[in-house]
Amino acid sequence: MVPGTIIKIRSEKAADYEAIFSINSRAFKSDGEARLVSALREQGAFDPNLSLVTEKEGHLVGHILFSPVEIVGETETLKALGLGPMAVLPEYQRQGIGSKLIKEGLSACRQYRYRIVFVVGHPRFYPRFGFLPASAKGFKYTYQVPDDIFMVQELTPGGCNEVTGTVKYHPEFMLLGDNKRKGK
Repeated sequence: MVPGTIIKIRSEKAADYEAIFSINSRAFKSDGEARLVSALREQGAFDPNLSLVTEKEGHLVGHILFSPVEIVGETETLKALGLGPMAVLPEYQRQGIGSKLIKEGLSACRQYRYRIVFVVGHPRFYPRFGFLPASAKGFKYTYQVPDDIFMVQELTPGGCNEVTGTVKYHPEFMLLGDNKRKGK
C-alpha cells in the first residue's frame, strides 16, 4: 500500500451490494463466493454489521463476511461465527488490506460478544491472526477437508473450553462446495 494512503473499513450498506459482488467475483475468478454472499444476504443469514468493506480513495476494494455457524455437540448446540469469504480486488492484493479486514473483523466479532470464529482457509495465512487447527480444540468440520485448513480462534480467553462438536455452516456453503466440485 502506498504510504499515507488512507483506507476506511466499515459495515456494508445496501448501496455496496453490487461492488461486493464484483470484489468477490474478481478476487476468486468466479462468481461462486459472490453468489454465496448474495444468497446469504437475501436469506437474512448474517448480521450486516459483520459484513465489512474496505474503502480506498472512495472505491470499495475489499470485503469480509462473518456468518453464524453452529457447533453441534453431544448435548447442546452452540452459536459461533465462520469467517469467509474474504476478498480483495486483485490489483490491491498483497498490500495489507486483507490483513486489516481480518483484524478489524475479529475486533467487531469481539464487540458483539462472540467467543469463537472458524475459518476454512490457507494454513500459512490465517495462523498469523491467531487461528490454529480446529481439531486441536476438539472440533470437526461437516465435510472432509485437510486438518490444517479448518481452523479456529478463541475471541475470548478460554472461549473454546468445554466446547466440542461438529461445526455446521449455513446450507448455502454446501451449494458453493458442490458447484466448485462440478466446475461451476
